[in-house]
Formats: sequence, C-alpha cells, structure tokens
Amino acid sequence: MKAFVVDKYQKKGALRLADMPQPELGDNDVLVEIHAAGVNLLDSKVRDGEFKPLLPYRPPFILGHDVAGIVVRAGSKVRKFKAGDEVYARPRDGRIGTFAEFIAMDEADVALKPKNLSMEEAASIPLVGLTAWQVLVERAGLRKGQKVFIQAGSGGVGTFAIQLAKHLGATVATTASAASTDLMKSLGADVVVDYRKDDFEKVLQGYDVVVNSQDAKTLEKSLGVLKPGGKLISISGPPDPEFARKQGLNIVLKLVLRLLSLGIRRRAKRAGVDYSFLFMWAQGDQLSRITSLIETGVIRPVMDRTFPFEQTNEALAYVETGRAKGKVVVKVR
Repeated sequence: MKAFVVDKYQKKGALRLADMPQPELGDNDVLVEIHAAGVNLLDSKVRDGEFKPLLPYRPPFILGHDVAGIVVRAGSKVRKFKAGDEVYARPRDGRIGTFAEFIAMDEADVALKPKNLSMEEAASIPLVGLTAWQVLVERAGLRKGQKVFIQAGSGGVGTFAIQLAKHLGATVATTASAASTDLMKSLGADVVVDYRKDDFEKVLQGYDVVVNSQDAKTLEKSLGVLKPGGKLISISGPPDPEFARKQGLNIVLKLVLRLLSLGIRRRAKRAGVDYSFLFMWAQGDQLSRITSLIETGVIRPVMDRTFPFEQTNEALAYVETGRAKGKVVVKVR
C-alpha cells in the first residue's frame, strides 16, 4: 500500500511517499480501507520529534492521527464491526498511521461514521472532537450556567469545543480575528475577543473554565480570567505529574515533567485555581456519543481545505501556518 512515512525525526522534514506492507490484523482489530485522513498540528509535532520522549516511534513509521473509511476485514474477537461498515477513529498512540491506504485499529478506538457526513467531513472530527469532549465533559464537568473561555476559536479544537460547550449550556468566550467573528458567533460563541486588538485577560473575568491551547505566556494570563475554584486545563502543555503517572513514564521523565509544570502549578495554587494538562486519548465509545450529536445537528464540522493524498506534505505545511479555519483533510480515495 502507499503511505507517507517519517524516515527520521526532523523539524519541517518532508514525509516520503513509500510502498509499505499492509498492516497485520490482530484478533481485536478492524482493517480499514482509508478514504480520508484529518491533518493535525500533532502530526507535525510528532514528525519534528517534540513528543519523542513520550511517544517513541521508531522510524520509518507512517504518520496520521485521524481516519474515516470502510472496514474490509475484522479480527476473530471483534464484535462491534463487520466488513462494509463505514467508520471513523483516532487510532491509539503507538498505532497511528492514517496517511496511508489501509490501517489496522483496535475496535475499542473505532465508531460508526455519522450518516450525515462525507468521508472527508468525518475524518476531520475524531482528534478534535475527542479533545473537546475529554476537556469539557470528562475533565471540566462543564455544566449549564457556567462560563468557559476557549482560546483560538477558529482552530480545529476551537470550532468543535465552542459548539459542544454551547450544547452543554455554558456561556462561551473565545479569541479570534475580526474576520472570524461571524463564524464564531454562528458556532455559539457569546463573546469574541479580537486578539489583534484586545488583551483577553482585560476583557474576561469570573470564568469557571479556561481551555488553553496556546503558549506559556497565554497560559499565565489565563489565570487572571478564572474565578477562585476555577479550572485551567491546557492541551498544549506543560504536562503535569498526574499525566506522567497515567502514562507510566520512568522516574527521570516524571521528574522532568514535574519541574516543567512547577511554575504554573504554584501560580495556579496561589490564585486558588486548579491546573491540569490533558493529552487526548483514543476512545470509540466517546466518539459514538459525538456521532449522535453530529447526526442530530447539534455539532457540525468546520472544514477549511481538502488536499489530494499526493499533497499530504502540502496539507501539513498549510496546517503549520496556523491560518486554517477549522480542519484540513487529505482525500485518500
């Protein structure tokens, strides 16, 4: 099969289009013929080697974290899916590889594709949808009447999280350019701060939850937006000791992550707020719940551009510009 491969960890290194063996099928796996693959900033970070200590892939490996396609074969112990099913997924860490013609995935990571979406639209959902779900529902326990600040509203996670937060009954604030204000409002944002003109920490106060996806400076400013007892949840780091414990990292890495997050954890404690880091995980059952929200029209995908499979490197470069509104997808077939 054709696949885009990382030959070595290298900043902005090009992926190589290669002939690779079709993946082997385990007893609990489904083999999926890939029709479309979502492109994420996580892909470029993995290729650059930023996650090497946490996700030690050994080159050459196939990149890609989002998939929509058709089940071709199911392992002997698979009960949920059969050949011909249209599915989508974010394959688990250690088993990524959606920039390819086929992928084998554990059935626990997979869900039936929303019936009202095309393959390209479906491929745009899993990683950002699960991130938003795990932050807002699982970690924050966001409730009706609460206030949430979701940074970078026009990004992949932002466009999904705004809709989910609104569905949960929260008042939603976000940052975006003036050109994106109408899009943000149409997704459900109540307050849109023009990041080119205004400082969000001067505009927003008394929030219950902040979803941080930006740099360390923005993370620190976010503390001032929260009310005492509020939750600052970062999806862009720094990782905290709890994350290190859950990942089962060695003692050296645990110590490194403890030190990396020490500053923000201390400042959060002084401000009377809770800081935590979330690195999303594959979860087919959560994805099934997201499917029902999409099929009932509660959430819609926001797409920026679709690239042909041969232009996967160009798609990755476009995502890295940070200019995409919503998601970028590669059409495989």
